[in-house]
Amino acid sequence: MVSITQVPAVLREAVIEWRNARAADLLFTHRADAIIIAVVLIGLCAAMLVGRAMTRQKAGRTQVALPAVLEWSGGSWTSLVRHGALLLFLAGLPFFVLALADPYSSLTHEQVSFPGRRIALMIDASSSMMARFPAAHLNAKAPNEATFFTTVAAAETFIRQRMSGKYHDLIGLIEFGDEAYVVTPFTSDYDNILLSLSLIGDWTEFMKFPDQGTTIGLAIEQGVGLFRAFDFLDAAGNLMLIFSDGQDTQVMIHGRNVNEILEGARQTKIPVYFVRTSYNKGLGAVLPDDIWKPAVEATGGRFYPAGDESAVLNAIKDIDVRSAGRVDVKRYSSRQPKFGPYAFMATGFWTIALALQLTVPYFRKFP
Repeated sequence: MVSITQVPAVLREAVIEWRNARAADLLFTHRADAIIIAVVLIGLCAAMLVGRAMTRQKAGRTQVALPAVLEWSGGSWTSLVRHGALLLFLAGLPFFVLALADPYSSLTHEQVSFPGRRIALMIDASSSMMARFPAAHLNAKAPNEATFFTTVAAAETFIRQRMSGKYHDLIGLIEFGDEAYVVTPFTSDYDNILLSLSLIGDWTEFMKFPDQGTTIGLAIEQGVGLFRAFDFLDAAGNLMLIFSDGQDTQVMIHGRNVNEILEGARQTKIPVYFVRTSYNKGLGAVLPDDIWKPAVEATGGRFYPAGDESAVLNAIKDIDVRSAGRVDVKRYSSRQPKFGPYAFMATGFWTIALALQLTVPYFRKFP
């Protein structure tokens, strides 16, 4: 059973699966049964038409003969519209038969595309993130008003916003301080990412985080390395999203300055979006803003000086709008059922036909 709120997501899944399905590559578990049922249905329809023709009454004593009214202009092609419900039913019949045959794919390798992005999500867990950042909505369930918990909640809000949309993102989670650590590599399992966020957002885990400084450049290097590890650097649809208070004045990392580090992101077309969460501080109120804003925006991304909860939420909405795109992924499957798209198409045609038949008297005509 599917709840009403899940219907749009189920429909999107069915449409995407239908778009990626190829009948020529499918095998059928009940091919013979589907053929027999199709022959029986065709036979029943033919028998009904023959029976109807044989039982049709001829003009006689019980009928009134009227002179024919000549139609000099000829018949109109629009008269076929009255058979719309029947035509929709017939259009859905082949899809029903294919679904009944229980199609499946054997061990296959296919290239599929989905609306979405590959997103490297980075959370600052340094000691400076203990600063107060009150947020009535984002911090509702947090143990205190620390900026860290506000950013974790903001990241969760962003992911849930993507979940409610049409996207199938691949998201990787990185936590950083003086060093950067990959918590979860790229995955399309949103629940897995949300679980990882809840784990790093635990008070005990946060207090045990070993690296208390802030080195954003290392997080960016780790993000680029994560894209490289998955062979995504040359692919379109990549994106980095950083949540940090921006308290980092280190302009040299491994002998390279900030612009050189972000140059790699720019060359590989990975825009960087930086949500700088520092309470009640606008642009320029935090010293490193002058370092990070031009460097981040040179990648095609954007720098958000978020000084309160509304600014954080507005930044999330803006990033969500800017993050529309499409990702191509390789998918491997072994005996994966494929009847869903065909059942969806048959149900769609038949539902429309039934709605026309029940609501519009013009379509209640059988040939």
